[in-house]
Order: sequence, then C-alpha cells, then structure tokens
Amino acid sequence: MDREHPDSAPMAEFLRSARSRLTPREAGLDEHDPGPGRRRVPGLRREELARLAGVSVDYYTRLEQGRSRGASAEILDALATALRLDDAERGHLHTLARPRLVRRRRPRPQRVHRATWDLLDTFQQTGRPAFVLGRRLDVLAHNQLAGRLITDFRALPAAERNQARFVFLDPHARELYRDWPRVASDTAAMLRLDAGRHPDDPALSALVGELSIHSAEFRRCWSDNKVHRRTTGTKDYHHPLVGELTVTYQALTPGDDPEQILFVYGTEPGSPSETSLRLLAQWGGTAADTGGVPAPTPGTRR
Repeated sequence: MDREHPDSAPMAEFLRSARSRLTPREAGLDEHDPGPGRRRVPGLRREELARLAGVSVDYYTRLEQGRSRGASAEILDALATALRLDDAERGHLHTLARPRLVRRRRPRPQRVHRATWDLLDTFQQTGRPAFVLGRRLDVLAHNQLAGRLITDFRALPAAERNQARFVFLDPHARELYRDWPRVASDTAAMLRLDAGRHPDDPALSALVGELSIHSAEFRRCWSDNKVHRRTTGTKDYHHPLVGELTVTYQALTPGDDPEQILFVYGTEPGSPSETSLRLLAQWGGTAADTGGVPAPTPGTRR
C-alpha cells in the first residue's frame, strides 16, 4: 500500500547547493557585496537570498535546515527565480517540496512499444543513431548505429545496460567522449533528476550506491546536487574506428510512457562528422558484433 511521507531533507540540500553556486555578481548584488576579502562563502548568504525572494531570513533558514515541511508554489517560484534556476531545476524544486509517495510495491518493468522499435529501424535506415533511455538511465533499446557509435549494450548483462554505469565505470567511455567531465556531470545530474521523482526506488538507490563506491568522479558530481534535462544539444566523440565527430541530438518522448526518452543523433550536412558517421554505418560486420539489436516480438522489452 502506498502512503505519503513528508521529507524536507532533499529540498533543503538542493537549496543549499543552489545558493552556494550563485555568486553575488550573477544575482545582481554587486552593490551589496562587501568584497571577497570579507565574504566567507562563495555563493549568496542566506539573508541575501531571502531578500531577493521576498521572504524572511528566519523562514528561509528553516527551509534550508529542513525544519519547515511546507512551502507554497508562489514561494518556491520566488526562490527559483532568485536562484536563477532553469526549467528543469525549477521543476525539481517543486517535486522535492511535495510530500513523496512511499511505494510498497515494485514498479513495473518498462517496455519499449513496437512503434518505437519501428522508429529505431527507420532512423537506422537514414543513418541516424538512436536509443531509448528509461528510469535510472537504463538503456532499453538502441539501433545498430547507436551500438556502433557508443557501445553494444546488448552484449552486457541486462542489469548492466545503463548509461550512468557506462559513463562512470567503463574505461571506454573516457576515451569515447572528448569532453568526458561534462558528460559525467550531465549524466549525474540526469540521474539526480530521476531520484527526485522516485526517491524510494530501491534499484535507483542501489545504482547510486554502486557508482559511489566505485567512482570518485561520480561521488564528486553527485555531491554537486545539480539536475539536468537533455532536450537538444551537441556531443563530441573520439571514436576508435572513425576518429573525431560531433553529433547533434534531440530528446523525444515516445509512446505512452513519459519516463522513456528517445534520443536521436544527427550530423551537419556536408561536414566531416557526417562522413565519419556514414563510414561507421558502412563498417563491415554483422548485427551481433556491431551493437545491432534483433527485431523484438511485439510488446517485449529488450
């Protein structure tokens, strides 16, 4: 049976972290800044943030210390504006402020819809890597070209088909991503966003624990308490077969599961990256040894 349970600690931790990252200059408080020699904290002081948000210092202090379990949507929006939070961070703050639902039953496994598999095949035919991430950044599906570009998740045990595990624990990832530190930070921030939505997911807790034990870089990124939602952007690769290439990506929500994300990669027409990706698509080998995924039966999870 599910029940609601108020927990103010995650919101308090997020507020402290966000405040510590915002400098007086970024907040427009240069005229109130006494100078680095007299400032004991790198970010805003509590009283400065309270003034910007239009709340009392005592009230904000209670929020940040986890001693206040409720905050109105108006106050949360005022804090988000004062902290210069983006849309993903603002939504995360609202999520953390709501009483969390403690689930007494295990969540259902996520399944990739047949129509999504057809999309992956279509993108394969047009030379575009594509893959589907689910909760906890589990890799639910990918087409052959995505397997060639990133890694063949199908060759891994089912429990290890996870983007965060790949980024932080697979040595190949450090060589593959030209800006690995940024990819690592964004990956931890995406996982943190998922943790805000599912604070009682035992598999997510186990994943965070495993990554924390085996990766000092993950512990550092996780402690930053950043959240990130990927929509569009670019990513730079150093591929062992075709060398340097830059891809653009777009994140889509396929089917009727809002917690699945379909990532589609592309390259600038006429660019060296387009040539490299075309070479990768034409590379010899079978689907089994290049990351390809055989066609599933309808409704199954790969």
